[in-house]
Amino acid sequence: MNYIDKNVVVTGGTGALGAAVVDGLLKAGATCTVPYVHDAEMAHFAHKDDAKVSLIKVADLSDESDVAKLFQGIAPWASIHIAGGFSAAAIGDTDKAALMAQLDSNLVSCFLCCRAAVLAMAGKGGRIVNVAARPALEPRLGAGMTAYTIAKSGVAALTIALAEEVAKQGILVNAVAPSIMDTPANRAAMPKADFDKWPKVEDVAATILFLASPGNTVTRGAIVPVYGKS
Repeated sequence: MNYIDKNVVVTGGTGALGAAVVDGLLKAGATCTVPYVHDAEMAHFAHKDDAKVSLIKVADLSDESDVAKLFQGIAPWASIHIAGGFSAAAIGDTDKAALMAQLDSNLVSCFLCCRAAVLAMAGKGGRIVNVAARPALEPRLGAGMTAYTIAKSGVAALTIALAEEVAKQGILVNAVAPSIMDTPANRAAMPKADFDKWPKVEDVAATILFLASPGNTVTRGAIVPVYGKS
């Protein structure tokens, strides 16, 4: 996969999966535009001092002005949308504010970044890759986390509809749907789980990198399961 002279936006790029994606992109020759919200997470980002990485502080990717700031003045080849949030709670414990928080962090942020990417790619083509989740493809697994499942299902639907809308512009839109990934945070939260079954972030990143690459010339509207052995 050759990303030489290609700029790629990676939301959530300072997180576990995002950092693996950025690492792969840099090794393939890309420059990366990476928004971040939390200073502490950015401080531990391995590529914070890399000349080929532009870090942009944003407050909220569900805010149109922050998204406009992120895309201002750049012409991305690809836009990869990993940023999101997770919350698990029974529906009786999920009020409207909790539902809207999941919709904003997962679906609204993805929609606004997709919109900005399409506008920035106008006339040039490009690639968009979103991150859904396994419950988006298998909603029964969303029991106990209905707000999250609804939001990620929206990301999947957005991906399919947008892929059809912009295909003639040369923009291919796809998504991955991970199961629980092998990250330090997930290991700490579920210490008794069989970590060997979880997909590694590097492997999920490899799938994202292909979908976002110039080498992907025909795949669009796919929600690719990345479940590992789980």
